[in-house]
Amino acid sequence: MFGKKTQQLSDLTAPANVAKGQQVYDRITSGKCKNATAELNAAYGRNGKRKSA
Repeated sequence: MFGKKTQQLSDLTAPANVAKGQQVYDRITSGKCKNATAELNAAYGRNGKRKSA
């Protein structure tokens, strides 16, 4: 555990994050969203890359 960075999780129930998620959801349901994973990662500030164990 020493020397490794820990991942900080976002509070997805915070009002600002709920609004971000709602915007992406609206794009998904309207058919404007081509890649939901990429849009959600962008909305919540994640790069989408996972480290292998």
